[in-house]
Amino acid sequence: MATKTVVLISGSGSNLQALIDTQLSGDLPISIAAVISNRPDVMGLERAEKAGIATQVLDHKTFESREAFDVALQTLIDTFEPELIILAGFMRILTPEFTNHYSGRMLNIHPSLLPKYQGLHTHQRALDANDDCHGVTVHFVTAELDGGPNILQAVVPVNQDDTAEILAKRIQQQEHIIYPMAAKWFAEGRLSMQNNQAMLDGEALASSGYVFDTRD
Repeated sequence: MATKTVVLISGSGSNLQALIDTQLSGDLPISIAAVISNRPDVMGLERAEKAGIATQVLDHKTFESREAFDVALQTLIDTFEPELIILAGFMRILTPEFTNHYSGRMLNIHPSLLPKYQGLHTHQRALDANDDCHGVTVHFVTAELDGGPNILQAVVPVNQDDTAEILAKRIQQQEHIIYPMAAKWFAEGRLSMQNNQAMLDGEALASSGYVFDTRD
């Protein structure tokens, strides 16, 4: 049976589209019950509607505090009774109460090789540091911002003529591969979080998670 899933977005929803496409191909056993955005009129909502998925908008600007928004968001998510929550470009810092409620069943994707470059502007930071490689990480969400245990990483080369925009496109190609893969592992019961550690097939993953190095 497909794993009931809620996806949270804030923007264009390219990772949402990758999940939808992989699901439609028959290679991702999830059922997306709803897509929820904290911003109205974003492309991700159009992608969901085109795929026949229910959409909801919960505008964070209408709430007096981060805590009040998270309480309302949690209430909304729970009406769908999801087994898995996927953050797909959801640009909100979540309260510990919220992350603890979904502990072990909420995934996020971050455009760096965590723990390097938590937060924003990761591509430019990698360029400024003259890194020879960069990448993207899928991880479990915990109360620590971009600090939950890593599940999957894809490593890409940094070329001499790269700009942040060029590097971002190279990273995004890998995002669309590894995010559906991690969701599939979870849906198949192969992936879990135990004692703040990612487990795959009953074995603890390394701190970096499972690594795909595209430089090979």
